[in-house]
Amino acid sequence: MGDKTMTAEEVVGRLESGMTLGIGGWGARRKPMVLVRALLRSGLRDLTVVSCGGPDVGMLAAAGRLRRLVTAFVTLDTIPLEPHYRAVRERGGLELTEVDEGMLLRGLEAAAHRLPFLPVRAGLGSDVMRVNPALRTVTSPYEGRETLVAMPALRLDAALVHVHRADRLGTGQCLGPDPYFDDLFCAAADTAYISCERIVDTAELTEKAPVESLLLRRLAVTGVVEAPNGAHFTSCAPDYERDEEFQRLYAKTPWPEFAGRFLGADEGGYRAAVAEWRKEEER
Repeated sequence: MGDKTMTAEEVVGRLESGMTLGIGGWGARRKPMVLVRALLRSGLRDLTVVSCGGPDVGMLAAAGRLRRLVTAFVTLDTIPLEPHYRAVRERGGLELTEVDEGMLLRGLEAAAHRLPFLPVRAGLGSDVMRVNPALRTVTSPYEGRETLVAMPALRLDAALVHVHRADRLGTGQCLGPDPYFDDLFCAAADTAYISCERIVDTAELTEKAPVESLLLRRLAVTGVVEAPNGAHFTSCAPDYERDEEFQRLYAKTPWPEFAGRFLGADEGGYRAAVAEWRKEEER
């Protein structure tokens, strides 16, 4: 249980093209954007991504890094349709497995428990079964003989999530109103990497917050990246809200132009470009 701190570049250096990655957060909320930007600066491609999608999916899709997406939705929340993802999807630029949120939850739970599948009612009576012909149903062996969807396990090679605080051993703390599926992404993955707003001593994690806020167990975490404002431009409440002005810029700017200006050689370049853009807006 040694020091697990590393840089975003070191995290990406442990990943490989063709992997299946789980990305935490929800829409445009608490996404591990510092890790997503590091992925974009790398040469990794042909990725399968499992995500409650937001700009993480939009950026990776627009950059041509995705082979397949498993999701229940892709949204920017205040902008209902993620425009860069939508453009890629409309031209058939990636494979899509779209399922109900409850099915995604069960798939992650099955993987976390090392089960091949878990039964779920979600999806029955909907077009989910029609557009995903590989899905199967099972009949309960108990009274009633109910037919249920057999949601296959969503096994991940690696998970990427962002939390509010963490210690150097990999304990991750969520101080926000919703943990989303972040703990399940980590439990479903062979390796899990977390970025956090601040690394603190272990004792500090519970000085002002309950032990229940310790969402991620260090046994499930491979590496920790300290990244203040690391979810930008998504929200990381209560530390900060979504940068709505920048999100609107992202949504309306053609991808090559946005990437050319804001996705430079390193994270410092991103922060400098955002600061320069903000100065221009104030003038």
